[in-house]
Amino acid sequence: MDALLLSRLQFAAATFFHFLFVPLTLGLSVLIAIMESKYVRTGDEDYRRMARFWGKIFLINFAIGVVTGITLEFQFGTNWAQYSRYVGDIFGSLLAIEATAAFFLESTFIAVWALGWNRLSAKAHAVTIWLVAIASNLSAVWILIANSWMQRPVGYVIRNGRAELDDFVAVVTNSYAIHQFVHTISAAYILTGFFVMGVSAYHLLRKQHTVFFGKSFRMALNMALIFSIIAVVQGHMNGAKVASAQPTKLAAMESFWETRQSAPQYLLVIPDEKNQRNHLEWGAIPGALSLLAYHSTEATVKGLKDFPEEDRPPVTLTFVSFRIMVGLGVLFLVLTLIGWFKRNRLEESPRFLRIMLYSIPLPYIASEAGWTLAEVGRQPWVVYGVMRTSDAVSPIAASQVMVSLAAFVVVYSLLGAAAFFLIARHARRGPEPAPVAIVERRD
Repeated sequence: MDALLLSRLQFAAATFFHFLFVPLTLGLSVLIAIMESKYVRTGDEDYRRMARFWGKIFLINFAIGVVTGITLEFQFGTNWAQYSRYVGDIFGSLLAIEATAAFFLESTFIAVWALGWNRLSAKAHAVTIWLVAIASNLSAVWILIANSWMQRPVGYVIRNGRAELDDFVAVVTNSYAIHQFVHTISAAYILTGFFVMGVSAYHLLRKQHTVFFGKSFRMALNMALIFSIIAVVQGHMNGAKVASAQPTKLAAMESFWETRQSAPQYLLVIPDEKNQRNHLEWGAIPGALSLLAYHSTEATVKGLKDFPEEDRPPVTLTFVSFRIMVGLGVLFLVLTLIGWFKRNRLEESPRFLRIMLYSIPLPYIASEAGWTLAEVGRQPWVVYGVMRTSDAVSPIAASQVMVSLAAFVVVYSLLGAAAFFLIARHARRGPEPAPVAIVERRD
């Protein structure tokens, strides 16, 4: 394997591992902030206990996310120096804004929140977690703007042999970034909802802390249901954006080889990438792909064969990632709708609770599949239509990358094992005891 492939594998491994922790940070910060706000408003001690319980999981998750995120940025200098040299004027400025405007705010106030339980008033403490939540999601805004520029580059000029920033407003208002932010945040909040519901289901099945985890479950259910609906609706809109910005990705998502008017969408397809066709196409919905891509059943959709082979992304991986993401997204909507009707009789629905417990990994899989689709589907471009991935890699020996890749795998495996052990142990342990007055009132 050459340095290019190894560098891609290393960046992919680091990104996928990092993104195991990012969505829960984004969503859980908001959910905890809502819990603290409800405590301030109602004085119900359960909400304070909920914020403390879920807050400990949040802190573990946040710490690992920060550590793994820093190593990603280093790779732009070590493995992707040519990329950094060519587009650093644009990409670097966005990452700098993220660090100074969001990450520092987040890191500062998360310390104040973690250490301020008995030092700040309830209102002041709630404000600190809201600042953490806002900063976390603001950080995601700038990261996604940077990534969206790679997907649909705007506001730049080629000058002095590199891409230079020409229109900052065009970059930050990139329509691709708006769609990507809504979709990514929706996925993060769905993941958070399912995580909290799954842990709550574990305790409800064992009839432990039923009032506490019943409230947690219902709050998480509301979040997951709302954003499952948003994700499905916005996913259709995102299809049109991909069609206009990256038509090769759209064709690969559907394993669509021949240009056609009124292009159908198939319920079952088995790609044959080697022979540039499909082994199986079953369940055609006439005009559905044209409608998804261009909002008209009569529109013409360009097939993969109309693009040079060297400009096509890996079809099978893009196709499968898309199907996993969409299939799980529909499942999340179905499960949250069922949960909505069972929300007031959860303890009488053990089968549903078991499903939700075992569903905890599914949003993680969906998120990773979504990022696989976004990044693999953009290939062979690191910046779509501007710079090829093969031109972005550093001029280093494959042996050097092999060593660092092996080190990443070992260290990240240890970090992941430690993080998931700590999260699982705390989740199983349950919340701190309720104040005596609360216990007596409920008994």
